[in-house]
Amino acid sequence: MKRLLTTTALALAASTTLAQAEVSIVVNAVQVFGTIDPAKINDYTEYMAAVNMYDGLTTVDGSGAIVPQLAASWTVSDDSLTYTFTLADNATFADGSAVEASDVVYSLQRLLALNEGPSYLFTEVIDPASVKAVDAKTVEIGLTKVFSPFVTTTPLILVLNKDAVATASSAEWAEDAIGEASFGAGPYSLSSWKRGSEMVIDRNDDYYGGFGEGTPIDQVRFVITSDEATVKSLASSGQLGMSSDTQANETYESLDAMDDYRVETVPTATNLYIKMNTKVAPLDDIHVRRAIQYATDYDTIQSVIYPGTSLAGPLADAFSDAYLDTLEAPVYDLAKAAEELAQSKYAGQPITITHTYVAGLSFEEDIALLMQANLEQIGITLDIRPEPWNRITELAASPETTPMTTQIFNGPSYPSPDSVFYVQYHSKSAGTWASMEWLQDPEIDKLIDESRATIDVAGQNDLYKQLQSKLVEGASDVYLLTDEKRIAMSTCLEGYHYIPMMSWDYNFSNMHWTCTE
Repeated sequence: MKRLLTTTALALAASTTLAQAEVSIVVNAVQVFGTIDPAKINDYTEYMAAVNMYDGLTTVDGSGAIVPQLAASWTVSDDSLTYTFTLADNATFADGSAVEASDVVYSLQRLLALNEGPSYLFTEVIDPASVKAVDAKTVEIGLTKVFSPFVTTTPLILVLNKDAVATASSAEWAEDAIGEASFGAGPYSLSSWKRGSEMVIDRNDDYYGGFGEGTPIDQVRFVITSDEATVKSLASSGQLGMSSDTQANETYESLDAMDDYRVETVPTATNLYIKMNTKVAPLDDIHVRRAIQYATDYDTIQSVIYPGTSLAGPLADAFSDAYLDTLEAPVYDLAKAAEELAQSKYAGQPITITHTYVAGLSFEEDIALLMQANLEQIGITLDIRPEPWNRITELAASPETTPMTTQIFNGPSYPSPDSVFYVQYHSKSAGTWASMEWLQDPEIDKLIDESRATIDVAGQNDLYKQLQSKLVEGASDVYLLTDEKRIAMSTCLEGYHYIPMMSWDYNFSNMHWTCTE
């Protein structure tokens, strides 16, 4: 049915004894893998690579709870400034060597030194000198100030094999070697990588964490394409194990109709926004931004173009304790859109607004065309400019180059509401694809900082609710929907379950193959 690679059998075709077949699947991704360096990962494909090739101090389960991984246990000092992690005795790297505290120290200090990727979570709260190996299996991390979500960020302390890295490179921090090969303790290792088109990872047979029930996935070949015909062809030939979650509706329907495929739909904590650059005219006027909000046909987008649930503010209701349930869902009302526009300082002037989405994603093109038609009715011209994802990330670096409006999916990069607020709206996060609003609002910054310094959970949730209220009031985003992820997958592939952390649900060690032919 699907492609089962029997390498020994191919080599010894005349032999009467065949080696057990290896299970190799194709997984479709629509974005390139920009890096495999765990200190530099930023988006969903890079996180997908990381979760398979590297293990962190902790990981996340399906409920969003932090659970042990390389660290078997940890303690927190009374003042919440010192975290002590005890490493699992059986934790080993892909080469079989033991994971030790010195590897954790090296990896975290390297992350801080490079100041890329997930480092923004730690640079303000960890002094590199406060990261210490107490003994071979105990690492101590001292914080410079209370950071209440700290434990939720520790899945991103992805640990490198210090000795293997030193053997592979003499460069400071070994960016050359770590950018080309994997040096982790994860369930898979990099086999090959054709940038822009394909990445292959192979299973580490002796992975200390073990594999789930059934026959494990031995090899994953990530094929980078947004071409719907290619995805359908991969399925027709029996190669496709799992599609991306951004296919066109027609592609999902075609795959679901095939005997050997099914489409799973799962609720998520990931939202689709139109991010509005508040630093440029005419979007520096809140009335123009509100006009765009009212000119958005939410029902058509959610029910026809890209299935999802209503989103009333920046936070998905999956974070139930922190969610402000008094917010009202946004509405489509062209009359109110015209009224808002009439109140703006740009009323009566020709208004053209640029709009960017990821080139090749048909549903985002459909959303853009719908927005264009609606805005035209209130006198706004929408200049649609699709761009490759890597170009969008480059454009986000400054207010001057950031598009006026951009369609962006953003889900929690660690399982805390802080990953929604700090990553998107704090001034220190400006200049990334997640923060294209360029909000830079001192009141918002203050609330985020207070929430990060608050240990009391109830008090923290109250601050999160205040943030939601203020952000909705400020109208920096169009809240299109909360994603209901759809994935077409082989009926032979089992074990997938959603995890509320970006791409952590694509850990293929949790999945298994049920077919024998």
